[in-house]
Amino acid sequence: MGVIASRHIRVAAALTAAAVLVLTGCSSPPKSSDHGSDATGGKLSVWFPGNNQTEIDLVTRTIVPAFEKETGATVEVTYVDWGDISTKLNAAFAAGTAPDVFGHGPAAAADFVANDRLAPLTKDVATLSKSDRDDMAAALPGGQVGGVQYLMPLSNQGNLIMYNADDFAAAGLDPDKPPTTWPALEAAAQKLTVRDASGAITRSGLLLPTQATGRQQSFAALLGGAGGSALNKDGTKATWNSAAGKKALGYFADLYNGPHAVSAALGQDYSNAPTAQQPLVLGTASMTMLNSTAMEAIKAASPDKDLRVLPPLKFSGHDPAALGGAGPGLMINADSKQQKLAWKFISYFIDPKVSAQYTQGIGAVPLRASAAKTAYVKNDPIMQAFLKAAPDYVSNPNVAGWVQVRDILDKHLEQALHQTTSVKDALDQAASEADPILTANG
Repeated sequence: MGVIASRHIRVAAALTAAAVLVLTGCSSPPKSSDHGSDATGGKLSVWFPGNNQTEIDLVTRTIVPAFEKETGATVEVTYVDWGDISTKLNAAFAAGTAPDVFGHGPAAAADFVANDRLAPLTKDVATLSKSDRDDMAAALPGGQVGGVQYLMPLSNQGNLIMYNADDFAAAGLDPDKPPTTWPALEAAAQKLTVRDASGAITRSGLLLPTQATGRQQSFAALLGGAGGSALNKDGTKATWNSAAGKKALGYFADLYNGPHAVSAALGQDYSNAPTAQQPLVLGTASMTMLNSTAMEAIKAASPDKDLRVLPPLKFSGHDPAALGGAGPGLMINADSKQQKLAWKFISYFIDPKVSAQYTQGIGAVPLRASAAKTAYVKNDPIMQAFLKAAPDYVSNPNVAGWVQVRDILDKHLEQALHQTTSVKDALDQAASEADPILTANG
């Protein structure tokens, strides 16, 4: 493994490939997080997901060395590509070499909990001041499984819609009074859509992600805005085939189909396209759903464009909603011998100053509501919009088996969007396939 001795870092590119293993449950119950070892000094191994060089440099050259200096600890940091993190963690757990602390998205937490891999953090979180807990209130639930905190988010995240105000004005729409409901948004998109002589769309009025996984995220936002939910309260049964689900998916499919379609390029992945190829940059769309990082890059690449962000949307009679909430975070290995030091490391990352340094450094939505007072947010309308939207964020369910269930739903959403099956049949079939998985893991 390639080691940079001065920083105790192993980079994911230097990791050898690990065999694909599934999480194997332990016979013992989850360990308590009443950690016994001293938090001063000691050695800690930490895995972060991702390959963003800006984040790697910030964490390994600035934040971790400062933590080491403050605590006298030695921290070995490994960055692992997102596509490999689960496989490598599974292999490490099987071999007994899993890190003391590791990062992942909230959707993975429930499966780790189901297999007794995580130390609960509820008692640790309780040691934080009430003002601290309130400051992070929008994100904390995303790291909970069954009401117990297992993951500490390092940021918030969300998907909102960015629009070109100049296109609005040219189409006779008021960019200062944008739509607040999904039906009004579709009506505006009709006026913004441009077609050639053959009727083909050359500029989409509105684009929602329709690539793999992206379409499930789009549907989740629409479902929330229609007052629906993906699962029942126990997480044991799919409820996306409700009246709200049918309204949401029917709306979604109509954007891309029929003579009044407002969206082109069904199935194409604009969300992860390079900034120069983003529809808002190219002028091939007037509104697109994106995360904050993509919006920041687009705004920087197109300083001449008046690009703004819509608040979360709703269907009439319901509350607004947007897919979002807790971003990736850190968890403690239940078998770690350094659990007190591990919590000290996590609590250092969520300290107000360090948290602000981290989220600003990587262009993420701040973890803390108080970040609204920082220059980072005050001087950035995009960050202001995402932080303001936090109370309306709805997250994907954090239950065991969710990733498998999500992929089942995603497959059937694709069929409905391409009109190879009806909206009702797509949602019903997805539910019938998902329910046995949810029941087995419930």
